[in-house]
Amino acid sequence: MARYAAFLRGMNLGKRRIKNEELIACFVDLGFAEVGAFLASGNIAFTAGGRRATVTKQLERGLKEALDYEVPTFLRTAAEVQALAQAEPFAASSAKRGKLQVCLLKAPPKGDVSREVAAFASDADWLRLVDGDLFWWPEGGLSTSELDLRGLERLLGPMTIRTHNTVARMAKRFFAG
Repeated sequence: MARYAAFLRGMNLGKRRIKNEELIACFVDLGFAEVGAFLASGNIAFTAGGRRATVTKQLERGLKEALDYEVPTFLRTAAEVQALAQAEPFAASSAKRGKLQVCLLKAPPKGDVSREVAAFASDADWLRLVDGDLFWWPEGGLSTSELDLRGLERLLGPMTIRTHNTVARMAKRFFAG
């Protein structure tokens, strides 16, 4: 059995509403154990047997059946969540910036795409690939950024975004020790 974090894309946006208790029940019904939710944005910790790809497919199929819509799922192991939480992808800066974001990718990019990623960056939006995920440090808020997220998705594949603080708090709560 392995401990995982599932970061679900598109939860509690628009007309799609689900309470953490209902989401936990979906995971339990799918046969997962030690299920816990963090915040109301589709961050779930759980224990499962099987390989990552198998667990991801099981989750995506089961959630689609239970919720009647696609739920892209970005799975990370306990060690990967801890590594993301401890990552410091940008040198210490005195610049006043917004919240550091973690763009979780479905799969690591194929080949070296660092130059292509750098082309999306600007003084207002710092980007750095670290171990198959993208860190983004916007100058201000996400809604005021001019970063071409759709272009980045065309390059890197599907992604879901969480603040680095959310990942760190989740690591401390569910994956410490």
